[in-house]
Amino acid sequence: MSSLTNVFRNDEKALYSLRELYRTYGYTQYKMGKFEEYDLYSHNKNFLISENILTFTDTNGKLMALKPDVTLSIVKNISSDDTSTHKVYYNENVYRTSAESHGFKEIMQTGLECVGTIDKFAESEVITLAVKSLDSISNDYILDISHMGLLEGLLDAAGIENAERNSVLGFVKAKNITALKRILQSRGVEDSIENVLCEMTKSYLPLNTALQSIAAFINGEKMQAAYSELCGICEALEVYGLCEKVNFDFSVVNDFNYYAGVIFKGFINGIPDSVLSGGRYDRLLWKMGKKCGAIGFAVYLDRLERFGSENTEYDVDIMLEYGNESEKDVIKAVKEIVSSGMTVKAVRRADKSVRYRQLKKIVKGGIQILETND
Repeated sequence: MSSLTNVFRNDEKALYSLRELYRTYGYTQYKMGKFEEYDLYSHNKNFLISENILTFTDTNGKLMALKPDVTLSIVKNISSDDTSTHKVYYNENVYRTSAESHGFKEIMQTGLECVGTIDKFAESEVITLAVKSLDSISNDYILDISHMGLLEGLLDAAGIENAERNSVLGFVKAKNITALKRILQSRGVEDSIENVLCEMTKSYLPLNTALQSIAAFINGEKMQAAYSELCGICEALEVYGLCEKVNFDFSVVNDFNYYAGVIFKGFINGIPDSVLSGGRYDRLLWKMGKKCGAIGFAVYLDRLERFGSENTEYDVDIMLEYGNESEKDVIKAVKEIVSSGMTVKAVRRADKSVRYRQLKKIVKGGIQILETND
């Protein structure tokens, strides 16, 4: 029987390995329907990867949407006064524009959410599982991590408020130091704070090294709390032996309206965009009237579809042509090829649209090689 490596696409293989990983750590599968009321998404569009949403009118007149996101559905179903800790994972199809296409696509997505009372262990466990998720896909990965409290603390000290915060956030995210300096100077921000913001924005170091380097920049309760959290996460990762490929990147930021704590992105060598994204999104729950916290991440399986495709050069090992041979002779030839561990496609005439390693033909007395593509 063929192994999973030969049968499944890269995104499908990742789905199975990630599901087993999350189950190992006690996360239970969360199942949901294909659509929700449109209002759930329209009120939280900035939380979504894409603002484009497929909608339709239900028979009762309600505007519904094919779900573009899983987290909102999970949070919606948590009771407003429920403070217990829910650990769930999901394997769901979402409907949105894909990074690989210009139109809507049905995308397999997996991830996990920890919702409720989030202590230091629960938070560190989620980040550990994010690292392990990347490692299960490829050993050539990086997790970039930061904390929104560091940026908020600096913006408090700079006196930057409201809409201007989003502008600064955008410049930090793009590592646009020139634009960042311009807006800070236009608001009369102290040179010392401007220098710290710019130095932090440029920083990109292994997490344990970065924590030593930025210790001198920490000022105020928000920054101190964020720094302490990152130190605790670093210690947990070191216990698991997973700190080596985790970097501190101050430019990993997200919407202030939803994210209030640690935030992270995962990358695989060979894929130009992040394949994993997550963080602490307590403010989403508060906005929805929930009295608890939450942290989680999603793995974007659509970005894995072509990962490593250069190693899958052929659709089939042997393209086998047959003519007027008996059914028994064809079966015997196919059986012989399959028993040797190779894949085979038996046809009367070779299909040139199929990539094959060898083209063979059944002839009197055996099998003849007509073409080899190695």
